[in-house]
Amino acid sequence: MKKIGILFGVENTFPQAFVDRVNGMGVDDVSAEFVMVGTVKQAMPCDYAVIVDRISHDVPFYRAYLKNAVLTGTHVINNPFWWSADDKFLNYSLAAKLGVAVPRTVLLPSKQMPTDTNAASFQNLPFPYDWHTVFEYVGFPAFLKPHDGSGWRDVYHVHSADEFFQAYDQTRDLCMILQAAVQFREYFRCYVVGQKDVRIMPYDPTRPPAERYVQNPPTYPAALTERVEQDALTLCRALGYDLNTVEFAVEDGVPYAIDFMNPAPDADRKSVGQDHFEWIVNAVATLAVERATATSTAGDGLRWSNLLGGSDVARSTSIGSGLVPQASPIK
Repeated sequence: MKKIGILFGVENTFPQAFVDRVNGMGVDDVSAEFVMVGTVKQAMPCDYAVIVDRISHDVPFYRAYLKNAVLTGTHVINNPFWWSADDKFLNYSLAAKLGVAVPRTVLLPSKQMPTDTNAASFQNLPFPYDWHTVFEYVGFPAFLKPHDGSGWRDVYHVHSADEFFQAYDQTRDLCMILQAAVQFREYFRCYVVGQKDVRIMPYDPTRPPAERYVQNPPTYPAALTERVEQDALTLCRALGYDLNTVEFAVEDGVPYAIDFMNPAPDADRKSVGQDHFEWIVNAVATLAVERATATSTAGDGLRWSNLLGGSDVARSTSIGSGLVPQASPIK
């Protein structure tokens, strides 16, 4: 029996629905359940062919457990090695290299010195910092936000240098980015599953959280939605994510990728709505079963067997984990 597990925290609608959907598919020798971790011994395989990870970004113990699971042959959605290495600034740089439109963005040093550092740790950082060049490149209005943050935490909308410094003074030792604000009329949040299936969801980030998924949206130009879908796929294939959301803010008909580091995206029925909820439950369940029953690992991007003398037991089953894009960007 091949077991599919889901590792999660406080969410209470998606995990049970996912388990019920997998088990209801009636696939021979495949079952789903909530993951039980127990004692984790080095280099010992776990009981799961596939694990859907919804919480390890907040729990280091779970992240270490999943890395060991990948090392010993489990397919983890999403790959914990790449997820650990990822950050938003890298994402924006990668998108620019791929030809996906992104706002002008600059990486900034932290306001306060990180723990266990002192002035000598920053001898390679010029002082005073060249803020004029930063502001000239990005412009205002802009968003100041953590380079690897999530959930809209520590995000500031600034309209001048004075507002920037007032916000920057509150960012503690966080590494931040400053990004040009997109004056959008349309905004989309897209589920991307298995690097092939896309669900485009009209979204309004200016509304209260419970009202952001737009009900009864207008009809959008086909060329716009086609580009949004293709850009979302291009990004997720390059990043190697099997499950992600990609957000686009559209200004003058151009969809700018705003946020696409969401490997454990919101999938709660109450926030996304019943239709989107049914789609994501079905898509992730289908993907998990496909991975559990796969007979080939062709295209794997991370093979520990290369380091361990070719042992099939020690391979990763993460598809597309490298930096090489698997789709041509839109020109």
